[in-house]
Amino acid sequence: MGVKRNAIFLGIFLTLLFYHAVARPKPAAFLITADSVLFAKRDSEKVIPQIDLKDVFKKLFALSTRLIPKLSRGNGVVVHPLVYPVLHEDSVVKNPDRVLFAPFPAIGYTLQTGITAILAMNLSFYTSKNDGTNLSSIALNPAASLSYPQFLVPLIFNVWSKENKFNFTGDFRYYKYPTYTYGLGGHSSLSDADLVNYSYIRIYQTTLKQIAASKFYAGVGYNLDYHFDIKDEGAGKDFEAYNGSATKTVSSGLSLNMQYDSRKNINYPEDATYANASYRYNSTLLGSNQNWESLYLEFKKFINLSKTSHNVLAFWSFNWFTFGGKPPYFDLPSTGWDSYSNSGRGYIQGRLRGPSMLYLETEYRFGITKNGLLGGVVFVNAQSVSEWGSGKFETVLPGTGVGLRMKINKFSGANLAIDYGFGTQGSRGLFFNICEIF
Repeated sequence: MGVKRNAIFLGIFLTLLFYHAVARPKPAAFLITADSVLFAKRDSEKVIPQIDLKDVFKKLFALSTRLIPKLSRGNGVVVHPLVYPVLHEDSVVKNPDRVLFAPFPAIGYTLQTGITAILAMNLSFYTSKNDGTNLSSIALNPAASLSYPQFLVPLIFNVWSKENKFNFTGDFRYYKYPTYTYGLGGHSSLSDADLVNYSYIRIYQTTLKQIAASKFYAGVGYNLDYHFDIKDEGAGKDFEAYNGSATKTVSSGLSLNMQYDSRKNINYPEDATYANASYRYNSTLLGSNQNWESLYLEFKKFINLSKTSHNVLAFWSFNWFTFGGKPPYFDLPSTGWDSYSNSGRGYIQGRLRGPSMLYLETEYRFGITKNGLLGGVVFVNAQSVSEWGSGKFETVLPGTGVGLRMKINKFSGANLAIDYGFGTQGSRGLFFNICEIF
């Protein structure tokens, strides 16, 4: 009974502590942040200061120091009274010279990596002052699986030059990546899992030039996919038949790119449109095993549903086609191998694989707390790959789920995304990300 009573008292104490540090109404002297100024423009009746995880930790730490007894030479033990912590003031305007850092070390779980230690980092910054230049973003998310001998180092960036004249995008990765593949086409099942061990290096670099002071861009890029130390640990018939005895594959080629982008903040877009068309030609002259081509078409739409909130209805679609040759097995369109490896929540990465792929997803993003700290999402998606041989799309795999958002940096809009997705045939899993899924 005593243990139960102590647990109750502890729960009440922690609740009051969290309320005092996070949820308690702020005093009138609390300085309004940049985000709350933006919010006030939409709601003239009240101003709601916005906070992020950094503010929470600062408040809880400041609060805890006031609860620790301190020694006084003359009077013995002195307990500091419980007072609201004094915080550093936030700037009410964006500082173009400031790098907005959103780190988050964590232990998580995903379908493809099992229990994983990850240090997720997002750096956001402006390359120019007060001229409408978009927010640039760099994501570095090294991770090591504690369940499998997997190690991943992805570095992805989207950098805008002054006045958005140029857009530089890059995707650099090193994977030590034993993982499962399930064969080709849409009729595969989870029971077809085949363990394949390999290492992977990706180098994608694209430079886009603005067209006539518009939101349209055009440019060229270089793309390298290098898989090596490939070893089939199982007995996957499709993998053996398609890959043969190859222990390494190289796809190296140039790309032509057209893009429309009205997103001001890639971390949390509102009322924006993004469209991208990328044609890639892989050539033996550049080191490819053989010549082959691909076309990647992508569209994203973000609709803010209310002038008094940051709630967003978002749509994402991509169509990915290969032709003109035989791509290496791991370079075929596949679940979770889009630009940011986020497609197909509810399914393990690589669940579907085929010569071409169609994908569609819709997500509703909403706030939970008025101070912006917590938010949520609900989503549905559908994916289909063409069959090896016929090239026909014969199946569709749907997915759905819910997610929690925790604000890491209120100025850059970077969130910690934690989602739980459901697919068919009992497929389900937990998914982590920094910033939004798309």
